[in-house]
Amino acid sequence: MPVQQDEREPVSSAVGATFGVEEEFHVVDATSLAPLDSPGLAEDLQQGRWGSTVHPEISTAQIEVTTGVCTSLEQVRREVLAGRAAARAACAEHGAAPLPASTHPELHWEDQRLTGQARYLDLFDRWGPMALQQTICGCHVHVGVPDLDTAVAVMDRVRPWLPVLVALTGSSPFHEGADTGHESWRTTWWSRWPISGPPELLGDAEGYRRAVEELVGAGVVDDAHGLYWDVRPSARYPTLEFRVGDVCTRVDDVVLHAALCGSLTRVLAAHAREGRPVPQLRPELARAARWTAARHGLRGPLLDPLAGVPVAPDTAVGALLALLRDDLEDHGTWPEVEATTTALLARGTSAAAQRERVRRTGSLREAVAWALRTGSEG
Repeated sequence: MPVQQDEREPVSSAVGATFGVEEEFHVVDATSLAPLDSPGLAEDLQQGRWGSTVHPEISTAQIEVTTGVCTSLEQVRREVLAGRAAARAACAEHGAAPLPASTHPELHWEDQRLTGQARYLDLFDRWGPMALQQTICGCHVHVGVPDLDTAVAVMDRVRPWLPVLVALTGSSPFHEGADTGHESWRTTWWSRWPISGPPELLGDAEGYRRAVEELVGAGVVDDAHGLYWDVRPSARYPTLEFRVGDVCTRVDDVVLHAALCGSLTRVLAAHAREGRPVPQLRPELARAARWTAARHGLRGPLLDPLAGVPVAPDTAVGALLALLRDDLEDHGTWPEVEATTTALLARGTSAAAQRERVRRTGSLREAVAWALRTGSEG
């Protein structure tokens, strides 16, 4: 569900002046840490008992939290912390807790059911069991843009950098009781949908509209709301929505992810205004780079999709920071971004931390316990 705008606050139309974050969480039993299917919690959320920031998701074993429209990284941090606290309070009434990771190590799709909202039932009618097999959660970042042409210009230029965002956010190493060998199994699992992944080059707003019309004509989607691309224009708000990230267990990493998405939007919109050429990225290499990032994360080589060669993770991340540094310095956020990125590269992702706890203890639920503790810290 898209972030909601606070009508009391004027929102700038400048590129990248605003942010919003959506986080999806699995629901777990607060005592056993097992996955918990909770129709009662879903019903409470559908009735709006917990306000405008906590929502039901596609299954009754999931929950979603949204920030308002934020104008600074400090505000993103405050609202993410507040949203997570609200989610914990809502879950606690049902003996549950929200898990800030993209997979629960033991959740099987047969153990959950669809939330009874019309849009989710429509998904099941169209896609069958795939709609119910969504045992994954994601983190979506909305970045303000003034118009559709700007959104598409950024989409065309951001494709080489999306795998780096995948690598920095991995939190889904386990799935249905097994170690997948991936840092972001969510990314690979999500690839089954034909309307997911990196979008092709669209050129401009008219190119985007034609693509939507063709997909609607093919019966694949009803409208632009049904596009699950890694990055897309919001169908409801003046934002570009980055959908590529896993759920970040640490709040620091959520803020970093929002900062990178915002800066990428500003920098690449400026490139478009300056008439710089769009990177000509082969679709096969775009998909390969995405898969490589999901597989290795920060543990092993990433694929430079423009050069078509493997590179070290710190090389890929360093190239991204070099692209964004001037913009981040202009916005006063470079010290925070640099420090958080350095810490992340040193300690590894949530996926790495979860895997290490399971290795040491032999218990998949120790990964859950770690994520619950770490995700509640400020």
